[in-house]
Amino acid sequence: MTRIIAQPCVDVKSGECVDVCPVDCIHDAGDANMLYIVPDECIDCGACESVCPVTAIFPEEEVPEQWKEYTAMNYKFAEEKRGL
Repeated sequence: MTRIIAQPCVDVKSGECVDVCPVDCIHDAGDANMLYIVPDECIDCGACESVCPVTAIFPEEEVPEQWKEYTAMNYKFAEEKRGL
């Protein structure tokens, strides 16, 4: 299982989640307006979720229905990061 960053992160990118992630799986895409989690790097520890100031991070199976497209966006970011 993995965590997903969803819509509340858009235009925020506060970074607390990056600071506490023990495996460095949260990334700034540079020109993107949000942070992303690389799903296959995430160890599902939940440290990022507890510090997110805008409640943008969810376990993959608990992403609210209105933000389900952000699951695919996190996976797409991971693929692009790997150069696939």
